[in-house]
Amino acid sequence: MDSLLFLCARRIVAHRPLPALPADLYPVLFQAAFLDGRPLVLRDLVTAWPFPVLNFQRLVGRRELLRDHPCKLCVQAVILAVVAQLRRQLEEPSHDSRLRVLDVTGLPDPAGRAPDGMSVWSGTVALAKACVEVSKHQREFQRRGSKRHKGRSGAATAAAAPQPPGVDVHADLFVNGTSYGILRDALQTAAAGPLRLKCREFQAEELSASGIVALLESLDPSCVRRVDLRFNNLGLPGLSVILPHLSRFPELRSLKLQYSNVDVRRPTPESAIGIRCLAGQLGMLPSLRELNLGSSRLSGNLRQILCDLQAPLESLELAFCSLVPADLAFLSQSFHAPALKRLDLSGHDFSQGLLEPLRLLLEETSASLLHLDLMECRMADSHLDALLPTLRRCSRLRFLGLYGNSLSTAALKDLLQKTLELPDLHLVVYPFPVDCYKPEPPSESGWNFWEPTDGELLAAAHAEFSRLLENSGRSDLVWTYNPYGHGALDYFSL
Repeated sequence: MDSLLFLCARRIVAHRPLPALPADLYPVLFQAAFLDGRPLVLRDLVTAWPFPVLNFQRLVGRRELLRDHPCKLCVQAVILAVVAQLRRQLEEPSHDSRLRVLDVTGLPDPAGRAPDGMSVWSGTVALAKACVEVSKHQREFQRRGSKRHKGRSGAATAAAAPQPPGVDVHADLFVNGTSYGILRDALQTAAAGPLRLKCREFQAEELSASGIVALLESLDPSCVRRVDLRFNNLGLPGLSVILPHLSRFPELRSLKLQYSNVDVRRPTPESAIGIRCLAGQLGMLPSLRELNLGSSRLSGNLRQILCDLQAPLESLELAFCSLVPADLAFLSQSFHAPALKRLDLSGHDFSQGLLEPLRLLLEETSASLLHLDLMECRMADSHLDALLPTLRRCSRLRFLGLYGNSLSTAALKDLLQKTLELPDLHLVVYPFPVDCYKPEPPSESGWNFWEPTDGELLAAAHAEFSRLLENSGRSDLVWTYNPYGHGALDYFSL
């Protein structure tokens, strides 16, 4: 229920111009204007912002509020207001603004949820254009000043004119080939300008190794906590070019390298050198706690890749990595296992020789594990039954992903009933039960394809799970067969 203060704020922001207001009301007025979608009011508030810091998440509140409310025009309004303020300060040095830091980190990517939402990519472009615009205006103003003051002393006067302290913009940046040029200009040419980008999380897709390096070298090293390089087709040679440039980020805790086209299943002298190089470069990242190597083919090489890490990983994503029993055995015996909070081993065949190594690994991680992904792992009822005693010992588990496995309604009911005792478990993504599928009539070719699903059987199974949860008093626990739309548990929120 909204507080009386928030309800009053909503009444105030419904009308422009705003009356004169005390400074301590600005945060709740900003929240009301943002959630009600009032970009013009937001511009007014930012123009007169009485504090040195404006932090979106702290002002608006939970990520769910940001995610479920249209925000594109509102974010743009805030950026435009900051640009207008800086331009005015350049033209009128006597005009001062208290704002020094604009923090837009953590804005959720709508990913198709809200058509009026601002994606991280479009936010990156908007901020980059704003930085370039203000920097360009500063240079034009300086040229005009130089022309007005002819002669050597006049030029010196123009050069010595006081510059505004400017605003640092803390943001998460997402760049691809389309936005590369404008972001490069913002980071390189506007780095010393009045509006400066400070990247917290850097994500790049479909860029060359040289392009990624150029951007990494332009980032403020003190701010970066995550680098996410996906779909870049880098291979071991490309990674060997990029990774040395990550050691300049002392606070780098998360590195995501999924879909990097790394395949070392067949050892060669070149791949052995590449693995040693990769391991050494990972070892140069002392703060690293999260690593994602998803879809790299690593068979039998996990020990060599992780051997130089200075501290245990707390999040390890190895989905579709073609791991073999020796890889899981190494992980079980390593100093990473008792520290792991998140583990993703999706896409491995646990119907064969990997099941017992997985069980032993879960034993070692049971005291710390919060998030476990075992999607599309060819597990049947007997395999889940073998793992269940160990899963029940994962006392802190919050998320369990089993989507895409061949499990029956009876096995899922047993899982539900036996994991009710896990107090922190709040989300289970289960597969379509195999007894809810219906076979297609045999084709002339002799093949028989299975198509999901019998809607009535699936609805009945879901209703039964819901009834069991309600009767057990665990209304906080969500069981769903929809693997999308829940938002992955981020390492930094663990």
